[in-house]
Amino acid sequence: MSKKMRLEKDLLGELEVPEDVYWGINTQRTLNNFNISHRKFPKVFLYALALVKRACLSANQKSEIIDAKIAKAIYQAIDEMLNEGKFFDQFPVDVFQTGSGTQINMNMNEVLANRANEILGQPKGTKHPVHPNDHINRSQSSNDVIPTAMHLASVNLIQKNLMPALKFLEKILEQKIKEFKGIVKVGRTHLQDAVPIPLSTEFSVYLKQIRTTKKRLIAVLDELYFLPIGGTALGTGLNTPKNFDQLVVDALSQLIGYKYQSNPVKAEGISSHNTIVHVSSVLRLLALSVMKMANDIRWMGSGPRAGLGELHLPENEPGSSIMPGKINPTQSEALIQVCLQVIGNDTAISYAESTSSLLDLNVAKPIMIVNLLESISILSTGIESFVRLCLKDLSANIDNINETLSKSLMIVTRLTPIIGYEKAGEIAKKAHETGKTIKEIILEMKLEIKGDLDEILDPKKMV
Repeated sequence: MSKKMRLEKDLLGELEVPEDVYWGINTQRTLNNFNISHRKFPKVFLYALALVKRACLSANQKSEIIDAKIAKAIYQAIDEMLNEGKFFDQFPVDVFQTGSGTQINMNMNEVLANRANEILGQPKGTKHPVHPNDHINRSQSSNDVIPTAMHLASVNLIQKNLMPALKFLEKILEQKIKEFKGIVKVGRTHLQDAVPIPLSTEFSVYLKQIRTTKKRLIAVLDELYFLPIGGTALGTGLNTPKNFDQLVVDALSQLIGYKYQSNPVKAEGISSHNTIVHVSSVLRLLALSVMKMANDIRWMGSGPRAGLGELHLPENEPGSSIMPGKINPTQSEALIQVCLQVIGNDTAISYAESTSSLLDLNVAKPIMIVNLLESISILSTGIESFVRLCLKDLSANIDNINETLSKSLMIVTRLTPIIGYEKAGEIAKKAHETGKTIKEIILEMKLEIKGDLDEILDPKKMV
């Protein structure tokens, strides 16, 4: 049975659109012309775009350029989307489209216009009395609407998802530092034995980097609060009523709760997305930090008999389809893959800024924001999963730590100021060749050491 269609018309001619959908002819042309990846815009971006439309409608109404009856219907359509979760299935356009994001903007314009007309008793596709461009897109351009939505969506995910995940990570790291206090282990540089180090110090490194990242995120949020809305096509504010930009940012601040501001140079927020690149770079630094943590923990948990064996990892699931009893550091591996994806996304975003910020418009907006939102999202959930399923129940293998420490050759370093580098090196070499301890070699060589030798060679005295 063939699907019922409706016939719509625009400047390019006529086109059939499925009768039951809320999108219109512009979106249908997009589906025909950009059938590339089947990758769609995430809900968080669509939600942000709807918020922009609501704030612009409020500004237009206060400027008395939108009829009250039409405005009421549009408000209802937008609020059904924002508050009731309706129509999010009405955005089928591919991420890979025009670089300004015009297609996704028009998709939103058409969905809201068709629903508003339906509320006013008119069938979908009529463009009357509510028109996608003349009413939903009034005083706007895709060029300023899309980057504004980019900023809103980024702030939303960072504040509601990533910051809580980092707070959770910070809390559990603090717990582990307390739990591991007093445990001294063999340090390692170049993957070779080094002088002793407290296990808590290694975890303090991770905590310090997370706290630094939180400060960086707070700083970059301040940049995201500046919006180019009201600049329309090129940042000049063409076709906007007086004070439109301020009215919109005030409405957004009231709707969302964050203090948004109008970009004083709106052309900057349209022709370039330097701020988006900055956000991505902070996410890349976060990825590198948590990747170090995940990598270190899987190394320290390697074994159980032929590895370092310093940490007991939680046993979440079988690790092999062929080797019974094998447990793998799966949460570390998953988080490392998340970090690699974030680094890849950052590379794409950086190239999108460097190659596509041409003259008065950046023409890679869709791929920049989709990659950025993916980075924020997977870092948030990846970190939360790692903390909950690995870090939280991590424990120290104290017996193995102490046994390895007792055999360490690098405790000889404490003797260097007493007997000199050359003699200390000779002791370490003999101990390594014979398999004996540093103390045993010193006693065999009958070296006269001032002070208590056991105290001098006590690893805990070296930290």
